[in-house]
Amino acid sequence: MRSPECLRDMETVLPGLPGGSCGNRLSGFSVYLCDAMLSRLIHFLYRIVESSWNQIVNVGIRPSMPFIESRRTRLLNLLALPCIPFIFLYAVLNFFQERYLLSALNLITCLMCLSVLLLHKYQQYPSARLVLIFVSVGIYTFTGLYFHNGSEYFLLNILLITVLVYDNKWVVIGLSILIIVAFMMIVLMPQSWYLAPPVPVARVWSNIGVSLIFFTIALGCFKYIQSDYQRELERQHQMLVTVNKDKEKLFSIVAHDIRSPLATLESLLEMFHRNEYTTEEMQEATAILQRKISQLGGALDNVLRWSSRSLRGIQTQPAHFFLEPLVTEVLHFFQISLEEKKMAVHMEIPSAATLYADRDQVSVILRNLFGNALKFSHRSSTVAIVVKEEEKDTAIAVIDSGIGMPAQQMKTLFSQQQTPGYSTGGGRGTGLGLILCKEFVAQNHGHIEVAANEPAGCRFTVFLPRGSAVIAEAQEKDDFF
Repeated sequence: MRSPECLRDMETVLPGLPGGSCGNRLSGFSVYLCDAMLSRLIHFLYRIVESSWNQIVNVGIRPSMPFIESRRTRLLNLLALPCIPFIFLYAVLNFFQERYLLSALNLITCLMCLSVLLLHKYQQYPSARLVLIFVSVGIYTFTGLYFHNGSEYFLLNILLITVLVYDNKWVVIGLSILIIVAFMMIVLMPQSWYLAPPVPVARVWSNIGVSLIFFTIALGCFKYIQSDYQRELERQHQMLVTVNKDKEKLFSIVAHDIRSPLATLESLLEMFHRNEYTTEEMQEATAILQRKISQLGGALDNVLRWSSRSLRGIQTQPAHFFLEPLVTEVLHFFQISLEEKKMAVHMEIPSAATLYADRDQVSVILRNLFGNALKFSHRSSTVAIVVKEEEKDTAIAVIDSGIGMPAQQMKTLFSQQQTPGYSTGGGRGTGLGLILCKEFVAQNHGHIEVAANEPAGCRFTVFLPRGSAVIAEAQEKDDFF
């Protein structure tokens, strides 16, 4: 017997259990514990059964297989797997009913289904299909003629499988004629002539029902294969559309990066051809040409890197990196343009400023924004790049004091309805660069804003996720080594 003090202590330890006494609470706790363990056990067993079923149904299916072939292999697995226990049960039943020949034929059918799975496992797909079709036709024809047990309806399943798994029309026609002839022989054979005592009527009805069930399953699998195939075609179509759009964007990036160096080269070569330079000026121009060609080589390197990364569409690969070196690379790209327009660049960039984004895409964003600032700025003016680190984002502002733009134009600046303006040199762009900037900023989980700069010009501000200086420094060391 437990003392009242003990019961009170147990009630204190187990205050939330149901019941008015300690015994009831302990009983409720035991029931709760058993239910929880049973639920976990059922869930565990279900996971095991589901995993085993998926492994067997997908036996022989490899990732490199054509889509339609993988579905056909799964269809045969799905039809062969349930047949094994079902026909084995018939074999045992016929054995105890002293139908030894029929029992042996049932066992041969089980072995045939097992061989289909094994042949799929060892990637012998044509052999698996031939074994399934010819062995099934032979056994079902013999049992139908000999026992009149309704097995002719299983031939309908084999006929449907033949049509589904073969593409060669002559193979389909030949096997279909063979199966149809076997079916008609069984149906048209005089029912009063038996080579052996017929099976019970209940067994005949059972065979017919099961054969029709499998026929329905085969039709359902065929419908699933077709709908799945259509979904796969639609997915690939959408992927191709996306890839084509990305290629167009890639070409616009290439054109933007190469256009400026080529324009300068064309201008200098034309002056060379006209002998408009003195010897000293030609030496200076040669140095400019060398730098332009170097920039062009860097642009082509970027193109190769982008093309290798974008074979299946433009993909964002974020990483932690310092912002200042990237801005320096972008400014070096525009060095000659800055000298030609005698413009200055004012930078306010903390040395520890970092981003967590795709470095190449950020480079494209900065080149577009800075290139626009140069095009729409007056000679001998200044373009500012100001970076401020916030709690979660890093704000990058590109500010010019150029010709600016109306408020109405700012509203449609990042859409297809925009109307590009004329630069200070008289040229006019396509406006695709800013649309590309907005998309790249969005892909890197940021946003972009545009506002008028007082007293003149524009301010473009890009907000991108702030990176980690520790990780960026560690990655730089790994790249160095």
